[in-house]
Amino acid sequence: MSKSKKKSPAPIKVGQKKSAQAATVMSAERQHMISEAAYFLAEQRGFSPGDELGDWLEAESQINASLSQ
Repeated sequence: MSKSKKKSPAPIKVGQKKSAQAATVMSAERQHMISEAAYFLAEQRGFSPGDELGDWLEAESQINASLSQ
């Protein structure tokens, strides 16, 4: 009877996996920061309806500028 050798699975590229996870976390964190900033912009204008997209875009611009420094 011959013993068959089990093939070990291909190595996982840890650096790539961690990079993807870090990017996801950063993306989620960035999204949260934009959401909060947009809320405060809406609050400043008294939550009047009709400019939610403008609030989001302004908040996104502010957060992008802050993160790029």
